Amino acid sequence: MAARSKVIDLRNLLAERFPQAQPPPPARIVTGLRALDEATGGGLPKGAITELTSPQVSAGSALLVHRLLQAAHAEQYFIALIDGGDSFDPQALGNRRLRNLLWIRCTKTLDAIKAADLLLRDGNFPVVILDLVLNAAEELRKIPQTSWYRLQRLVEPAPTAFLILTRRSIISSAQLKIVLENRWRLKDLPTEDNFARLKFHLQRVHGGRQEVMRAG
Repeated sequence: MAARSKVIDLRNLLAERFPQAQPPPPARIVTGLRALDEATGGGLPKGAITELTSPQVSAGSALLVHRLLQAAHAEQYFIALIDGGDSFDPQALGNRRLRNLLWIRCTKTLDAIKAADLLLRDGNFPVVILDLVLNAAEELRKIPQTSWYRLQRLVEPAPTAFLILTRRSIISSAQLKIVLENRWRLKDLPTEDNFARLKFHLQRVHGGRQEVMRAG
């Protein structure tokens, strides 16, 4: 019994003198879309802006938001969705998954940008989504690039994946750009089959240059 007590005391002493570094948190957020997670090396990067562009109507950005919310519910973390056009439809998700969502409804682009600024400063959400797909193009053109760089600086030290949904690529400071290549009809609901059929290509930004990496 005495020998066992000495071993425990020795372990405690070693732990105090030589504390082990905690393993770093995951550098990416898994989306749950297998092709996208494989193409991005594990999901959405934390500490960075990812721009998801939907050039066509019904290209699949809502499907990705649904999938992220499913992943958040399964892994028990929270997602903040800044709904720039007040267009998010929560009914298909069910109340259980909505418990993991902070939904901020906006009608003006400037208010959505301000909300993103506040949430990134807070730093408590693993995923922050800024949906600007339905915001007017003339409003988006008024946003100076300095605003995007400010948001980039805010997210860089945070354990947060910052996903911005747009109709056309407008964010030069985005580290990763995902372009959706789908065009579905209203009857195409967020089913497992549609998740598997989601088509996209990736662009990584290096020194202001965009490089197409892989298509899904």
